[in-house]
Amino acid sequence: MAARTHREAQRLTRFWIIVLIYLVISFVFARFSYANYSYSKQSLLDINKRCSNVVLDHPFDFSELPPELLRSSRTSGSLAPTGSAQRRRRDRKQRRGIRGGLRAKVRLNPHRPALPSIFLANVRSLMNKMDELKIWTLTQKWLMDCNVMFFTETWLCNDVPNSVVHMDGRSFFRADRVAATSGKNKGGGVCIYVNKSWCTDSVIVDTYCSADLEFLIIKCRPFYLPREFTCIVAAAVNVPPDANANVAMKELYAAISKLQTLHPDGAFIVAGDFNHCTLRSVLPKFHQNVSCTTRGHKTLDHVYTNVTDAYKVTPLPHLGQSDHLSLFLLPMYTPVIKCVKPTIRTVKIWLEGADSTLQHQFQHTDWSEFAAQATTDSQINIDIYTNSVLEHINRCVGRVTTHKKIKIFPNQKPWMNREVRLLLKARDAAFRSGDREAYSSARANLRKGICQAKLAHKQRIEEHFNSSDPRRMWQGIQSITDYKPPNTVPPSSTASLPDELNHFYARFDKNNKEISLKAEHQSSELPLTLSTSAVYSTLCKVNARKAAGPDGIPGRVLKACAEQLAEVFTDIFNLSLAQTTVPTIFKTSTIVPVPKHSTASVPNDFRPVALTPIIAKCFERLIASHLKSCLPATLDPFQFAYRCNRSTEDAISTALHSALTHLDSQNTHVRMLFIDFSSAFNTVIPPKLISKLSQLGISTSICNWILDFLTNRPQSVKLDNLSSSIITLNTGVPQGCVLSPLLYSLFTHDCVPVYGSNTIIKFADDTTVVGLIKDDDESAYRDEVQHLAVWCATNNLELNTQKTKEIIVDFRRTRSHAHTPIYINGAVVERVSSFKFLGIHISDDLTWSHNTSTLVKKAQQRLYFLRSLKKVHLSPRILVEFYRCTIESILTNCISVWYSNCSASDRKALQRVVKTAQRITGTQLTSIENIYQKRCLGRARNIIKDASHPNHGLFTLLPSGRRYRSLRSRTSRLRKSFFPEAVTLLNATPPI
Repeated sequence: MAARTHREAQRLTRFWIIVLIYLVISFVFARFSYANYSYSKQSLLDINKRCSNVVLDHPFDFSELPPELLRSSRTSGSLAPTGSAQRRRRDRKQRRGIRGGLRAKVRLNPHRPALPSIFLANVRSLMNKMDELKIWTLTQKWLMDCNVMFFTETWLCNDVPNSVVHMDGRSFFRADRVAATSGKNKGGGVCIYVNKSWCTDSVIVDTYCSADLEFLIIKCRPFYLPREFTCIVAAAVNVPPDANANVAMKELYAAISKLQTLHPDGAFIVAGDFNHCTLRSVLPKFHQNVSCTTRGHKTLDHVYTNVTDAYKVTPLPHLGQSDHLSLFLLPMYTPVIKCVKPTIRTVKIWLEGADSTLQHQFQHTDWSEFAAQATTDSQINIDIYTNSVLEHINRCVGRVTTHKKIKIFPNQKPWMNREVRLLLKARDAAFRSGDREAYSSARANLRKGICQAKLAHKQRIEEHFNSSDPRRMWQGIQSITDYKPPNTVPPSSTASLPDELNHFYARFDKNNKEISLKAEHQSSELPLTLSTSAVYSTLCKVNARKAAGPDGIPGRVLKACAEQLAEVFTDIFNLSLAQTTVPTIFKTSTIVPVPKHSTASVPNDFRPVALTPIIAKCFERLIASHLKSCLPATLDPFQFAYRCNRSTEDAISTALHSALTHLDSQNTHVRMLFIDFSSAFNTVIPPKLISKLSQLGISTSICNWILDFLTNRPQSVKLDNLSSSIITLNTGVPQGCVLSPLLYSLFTHDCVPVYGSNTIIKFADDTTVVGLIKDDDESAYRDEVQHLAVWCATNNLELNTQKTKEIIVDFRRTRSHAHTPIYINGAVVERVSSFKFLGIHISDDLTWSHNTSTLVKKAQQRLYFLRSLKKVHLSPRILVEFYRCTIESILTNCISVWYSNCSASDRKALQRVVKTAQRITGTQLTSIENIYQKRCLGRARNIIKDASHPNHGLFTLLPSGRRYRSLRSRTSRLRKSFFPEAVTLLNATPPI
């Protein structure tokens, strides 16, 4: 009983505690929520009346309001209790943050994008979809702000006026199906809507309608456009399902190509229903932006642009009862000015009369004093002597030159000069002043100034052409077309990257255990002595535009002062040959990494090119000339690089002729192994090279000099403004030196086949093994591959099995068994259907469609540069020269090897590019067929004159002495190859 009473007392106490807490909270809430001021209805109406009668010319006096309604003044610098500056949101100058992504960027400036936003749909009767389309544009923000709308299958006709399909705020362009030209009365038709908030300057430039193709092309000049674009060319295309694809794409190509000639810097957008066609078949440099399916499992609606990474596509629901998905494309292109930062370059300015001043100084210099200062115990120190001479030259150069920093913007026009910049500033100042007349006059002056600047730039280029100054003319052409822009270092390059690259390039030096010892000099053997005239002649041939090496002496000084410097450098060269010691500065190299492709990121993506002193290259050139005179002409006949009257065409045609001749027999096939070495030049062991040179009969003094040249070489890496530490190497022949290619070819001259059924074709470090196999007996070929692997290991050449590929050419209809792969050092060699061999693509069926399409694609890309030159009204002579150098050279690359076996469609594709260039230049150009015949005859006659050529024996005269013996062939593949075709052309051409 007592326990129960105690529990009830506890409950009662808890109840009163809760009641007390509730009362306290209610009192506090009521006190702070109770209004300090109260107003009647009439008072509020009076306040509203005073505020609504405000006149703009008489600002409202806020003192009339009750003080409790006014916001208390508080300075922006007052501190909150936490100590931070408390500011109102509207006082902040910078936004706190916005959402990222393409949609957010377009939403901020929907009508000022770099490229227009696009809506594409196959509507199948536009009239029936207008209500739904208008609802979409009124309720969907993204469609309301869309800049360009493309519609196909509009099914409009002349009976339907524009007012029926009109949309507010948009310009409307239509191209209906014409029954007379298409042969169809219903269906078809295309149209384009252009948002007037984005562009009001839009015109139709071309229309077309046939049974195979319908298109409408308009040109737009929007309010905002990046400087790299001059206009937007938009094309709506409809290809019927039963259309002839070749005819349709041919007509579309002709129309777009014509407009590209008129607007080479325009951004082209080709959108529509392509069905079974693809624009890339005729314009391979256009990029398809639609990556999703649009009807079932097929992508029938395409959007092509001549700009990479232009759009991101979003599929949308069908419009009405249409059987195609609608597409919305957001622009993701970034203007050049935002992608690439302006570069600051330091250029050397030569004062007036600098060359004559240097000539006078060097003429009165006593060079013997430098040799005397470097003499100790009647022995001249070659390093001290050379360094003192080079330092004196650099001091003299420093007195006649100054340095200047210039800023280069990525989108800067080549004709932009100081006068145009001043006119541009004057126009902007007139605009800010608000004076209409001054602004109109400033705009007219700016237009006139730009025209004058363009005309002056064009005249300068033509003057360089007329005055036979190809270098300056080519510089002007490059500035107009931006042809071959310089390779750039990766944006993520850090201070440690040069050291990483330097150690990466020197990785082969760690495994070199060979001791480099010079052979004893024989007293009966006299060292090589160079004449002053030979040194002078070499200095006169120096390219003054070449970059200076680690010694800092420009090529301009060596060429301009060749007569004054020839004597002292002859003395240094002869002293170096007598002592068999190369001055350290002559073999010092600065590695300039050249990116192998645009996305270089890892060290292996950079090719090491050695930058050595220019005077050292002159010395090497004299040594190389002496070495070539000591070698027999028949040495290593299947090495086609660095030799007179040899080229990649000879290497390819030799390999193909060997394969085709063998395949002309029954039950045969060919295996071609394309060997790839890992940094072949950097793995050469100098002592092994010297041993091979001695066996070839090279004198001991020259061998010792070459050994000293290749050992103890200081090397560093320079990447932009960053430099690495210097390391010393004793392995490899540096890429970029004059002697390196010759030394490498001599190092590999003993790499010859063991079996007569195999052929090893070499072009520098590109090595190919051609195995001729009969009756499925591959033992000789497999032994040859293993023997080659052993030879590479012995000579420290590292085989890259990942990049080594094999092609098997087998035309037999029945085979006894499948081809088994080749293994090198335990790794399987990948078999491919096509391989790029010395610049051309060889396929396993020996057809040339893949090679031709690649060449056409690259040549069409160069047509843009030709159109850019046409736009500035350069003379036809310059246009033709540019075409021959940059476009014709691509189309005719190794043409004597593959053109005769091309299909008719491949030849038409090649000639189509020539016809396009013909329309641009306005002159008659040589056809591909004529170029082929001329090249074949020229090559054949050069081979006939060269008795050391490995294919010289294929051209034998008949007893009459007037005609050549035809090569026997059973198949058309062999009959249409180079050598049989060359013999046929020789016999059909009268002798010269």
